[in-house]
Amino acid sequence: MSDSSEGQKARYQPIDSLASPRFAGVRTFMRLPYLTTTEGVDVAFVGLPFDTGASFKVGARFGPEAVRSASALLRPYHPELNVEIFNSLSVIDYGDAPVAPGFIEDSYERIVNFLRPLHAAGVVPIACGGDHSIVLAELRAAAEKYGPLALVLFDSHTDTWESYFGHQYFHGTPFKRAVEEGLLTPERSTMIGMRGPLYDSADLENARALGFELVTAGQMHRHGIFELPQQVLARAGDHPTFLSFDIDFLDPAYAPGTGTPEVGGFTTWQAQMLLRGLTGLNIVAADVVEVLPAYDQGQVTAHAAANMAWEILSLIAWRRQQER
Repeated sequence: MSDSSEGQKARYQPIDSLASPRFAGVRTFMRLPYLTTTEGVDVAFVGLPFDTGASFKVGARFGPEAVRSASALLRPYHPELNVEIFNSLSVIDYGDAPVAPGFIEDSYERIVNFLRPLHAAGVVPIACGGDHSIVLAELRAAAEKYGPLALVLFDSHTDTWESYFGHQYFHGTPFKRAVEEGLLTPERSTMIGMRGPLYDSADLENARALGFELVTAGQMHRHGIFELPQQVLARAGDHPTFLSFDIDFLDPAYAPGTGTPEVGGFTTWQAQMLLRGLTGLNIVAADVVEVLPAYDQGQVTAHAAANMAWEILSLIAWRRQQER
């Protein structure tokens, strides 16, 4: 990890946009340096461009590229959290994992091998997908370092099905597989935002039976969002936590570019408030997934996803700032 101290700029930070315009240069997340080192690094943005675990619309393999492009507008100071991100963190863009399109289990192995050096060095990866099937590989890599993890999931689906067309690996099964593999501690985990038509009542009950706390979109719309973060924090405690943000948590009006959109979702502002309420969460890995640029308009979804990744990065910086 970086040894940067409070008030001192971190080793790796974005290009100065007052010296070089935002539309110039090779696209990396927030215009960070593209490096494949772990030395002096606290957080690494990574791309996981795999989408053949999807069941409906495909094309999220281009999500990392779109999010990187949209992230050029992000700036280093978070006014709501009062965090100068790069005073607390040294951050790079680590590039994309060498996935194998169409071969999910092979891609899992490649993703684990790609992430393993980051975790071994104590670097926090923030991944951009890709469909949500990739999270199983992310959890495998993180659990090698930290053991079973708490999960905070923002999603319109629980992704805890048993199988799909007889196959156990696709974007609707990763959290069921993760529990079976001992990668998660469901009693510390919360799934937020579930909604939309289901095949039957078991779709939600099976997730609860695994031990997850579910907070549906209907519950949140009826009772409000502002008390939920404290409930999530109390459940997770200080346990190492994986934060996963499926962009279909947002209503399609705010994120049309995704593979399985569900109406009745949340605004970008509501998502920001929920994330900002999670200050103190011990995030050891995170992702933003299911951005599908071919169905996006004016980079609306990509901008939303880039900002969610920035909110997560800010949470990590906030905790680091408090520790110092």
